Amino acid sequence: MDLPLFSIIVPCYNQEKYLKETLNSVLSQSLQSWECIIVNDGSTDSSEYIIDEYCKKDSRFKKLNQRNQGLPASRNNGIKIAIGALILPLDGDDRIGNRYLELAEKEFAKKPQPTLVYCKAEYFDAKNELWDIPEYSYEKLLFVNHIFCSSIFKKEDYLKTSGYDTDMRFGYEDWEFWLQLLRKDDIVIRLDSIQFYYRQRENSMITFIEDKKKRKEMEDYIFNKHRKIYEDLLSNSLDLPGIEIIVQRLNKLNSIEKTFTYKTIYKIERELRYFLKKVKLLKI
Repeated sequence: MDLPLFSIIVPCYNQEKYLKETLNSVLSQSLQSWECIIVNDGSTDSSEYIIDEYCKKDSRFKKLNQRNQGLPASRNNGIKIAIGALILPLDGDDRIGNRYLELAEKEFAKKPQPTLVYCKAEYFDAKNELWDIPEYSYEKLLFVNHIFCSSIFKKEDYLKTSGYDTDMRFGYEDWEFWLQLLRKDDIVIRLDSIQFYYRQRENSMITFIEDKKKRKEMEDYIFNKHRKIYEDLLSNSLDLPGIEIIVQRLNKLNSIEKTFTYKTIYKIERELRYFLKKVKLLKI
């Protein structure tokens, strides 16, 4: 039997309400060469019953039971036992489009190979609209994460990192992982197709506001862990005109009305200001 090309890693903690929808989106893939490892992270609801149901339905679904360890550890543990060459993390309440694997496989078949492939995305559930994700830029990634968690990478590249950082207790674990995985000259492809659907719940923005202190703690952790990258950027890439452009952009952001788009941009503003304060280039 041929090995699957893709290993889809689905961490699950008490997601009985959404899990079937997620797993059905895996079943609907046009490309059939996949395995799906569902990591049951100590669920206390009926999630395990649903997992067992899908494992019986299709042998490509596999269950990994563990005591509750959190999202980063769940992804790491799933990837450790993955046998596919390409890894797709997928949270247990989101969905993928039925051509995601097919379209990604075509990109990884090209030479030179990309390091990361992702796609256009939409929100669904409480909000149903296009997710306005900016074009990828390595420099931009240093200040704000604009790549969602369900992006596809090679397992061999994952093994060169230390994996998802289990100290990222309050979020941003994807951002920190991309900073480990990617280098400035790596090829990153965004598919010109909506193949990822991110569940937006009613309390998502409330949680964002309430967790502001925790998010700041995670930002501090990332900047300190990857300090060398930022020092290299300042010494090699970010000249005085570049810094002036950033400062001008911050000033312009102050005049933008508080639409949903603004809330997204606000994250960029906050992180740029924080970084420039760190390197003492902006007195605010």
